[in-house]
Amino acid sequence: MNMDHAVIEMRDISKQFGDFFANRNINLELKKGEIHALLGENGAGKSTLMNILSGLLEPSSGQIYMNGEPVTIGSAKRAVELGIGMVHQHFMLIQAFTVVENIILGDEPTKGIVMDKAQAREKILELSQKYGLTVDPDAKIEDISVGMQQRVEILKTLYRGADILIFDEPTASLTPQEIEELMETMDKLSNEGKSIIIITHKLKEIKQVADRCTVIRRGESIDTVDVAQTSTVDLANMMVGRNVNFKTEKKTANPSDVALSVKDIYIEDSRGVVAVDNLSFEVKHGEIVGIAGVDGNGQSELVLSITGLLPPNSGEIFLNGENITHYTTRQIAQKGLAHIPEDRHKYGLILDRKLEDNIVLKDYYHSPFSKSNFLNFKEIEKRAKELIEKYDVRTVSEKVNARSLSGGNQQKAIIARELELHPDILIAANPTRGLDVGAIEFIHQALINERDKNKAVLLMSFELDEIMNLSDRILVMFDGKIVADIPASDTNEEELGLLMAGTPYEEVKANPSKIEGSGSK
Repeated sequence: MNMDHAVIEMRDISKQFGDFFANRNINLELKKGEIHALLGENGAGKSTLMNILSGLLEPSSGQIYMNGEPVTIGSAKRAVELGIGMVHQHFMLIQAFTVVENIILGDEPTKGIVMDKAQAREKILELSQKYGLTVDPDAKIEDISVGMQQRVEILKTLYRGADILIFDEPTASLTPQEIEELMETMDKLSNEGKSIIIITHKLKEIKQVADRCTVIRRGESIDTVDVAQTSTVDLANMMVGRNVNFKTEKKTANPSDVALSVKDIYIEDSRGVVAVDNLSFEVKHGEIVGIAGVDGNGQSELVLSITGLLPPNSGEIFLNGENITHYTTRQIAQKGLAHIPEDRHKYGLILDRKLEDNIVLKDYYHSPFSKSNFLNFKEIEKRAKELIEKYDVRTVSEKVNARSLSGGNQQKAIIARELELHPDILIAANPTRGLDVGAIEFIHQALINERDKNKAVLLMSFELDEIMNLSDRILVMFDGKIVADIPASDTNEEELGLLMAGTPYEEVKANPSKIEGSGSK
């Protein structure tokens, strides 16, 4: 790759909020045509730094240079004028609008007074062909997949003439296939001379796509390294500041009696389409059962139905032999079921309430947090402080709103709350999505500890290595059905990938040549 001069230089950038430094004297250099990874733990200050570059925040001190000239960015509008575009983790799209309408929003082309949508449509099609970003310009956002929505976000920045693209955790919600496509798109963009910064903590992706990587830890830049010359283990250790164990050690499971029993569950989604198709399975005490599958095959609806958030159309769910099919979420929680939800903003937190309120959300009505219908704020604060420390939730204080925490720290707060309920059955849906290796290691160990206390764990995850690493038994879901139920020791990632794509179980097992020599990763 021909990387010549620096297009962006951030020198000694600091950002202070009160007494807290989110960034302290950080240096970052981006060269023309380079893919530069920005690696750091949750709350390390990556997003703050990129919000400064994209004009959403102003630095407290330091200077930004573009092509060697000092610039003041100061606003998102100015960043766009300078050719800087940010593809956000939570897409900024209007669901009821079409792809074209979203892309031109705020930058509408006019022909006289009339908006020239046809001209915009042509330009969008041209860009999508050039960079392999296939989208239907006339589709409504609410009707397209998450991967497609991300393409729209990328096209939006390109449409506005961005030469520098910032991707914030771009693969957090994508399927493995969509991740591959995104990596190809990034390569095409950099080959065309675009310069890219990718905020991530997925080491595999950094190795695959990035030229150089800047590591930041607790708000300070640690080092910038050449990715080809640096191992993933070294990157992880630089990020966390200690040796990280990628493989969670666990002894063989010793399952006992049935904790959760799902019988003939049938669920239609809001459009009347079958999401879960007469599905049955069991989870025993003392085992972790993993559900593998590509997003959109009914896993999410299944988890919501077990936790009381989406009553099934038919079928029954039993907890320790008791039929809980039509219990409320609170009744189900009181029976000993805890839930780490897939959508932490919708089902996990009340974002505009204090962190401490969120930590006691499931048991505020019990002693010591309340007495005679009055809340005991001292006890709530004490509990929050204990769990923040125990689970290493990085926050300025327990009094801040949950919204102000980074995504990974919001997730740690939910996990702290759910595990401290000492549940009999734990349902974990994508529990480490958006987390860094240090936090993943902690949570994986916590799930195994639950299993070893003879608790039942049902893990739903789109991360195949997480499923392989943690599960004792794996259920593969395809098209609303369980197409395989196999001990984790009897399979590998290649085999699971084929099953997830709809290849019949008998065919996968009859053709070991397809996966010969692959072994368990």
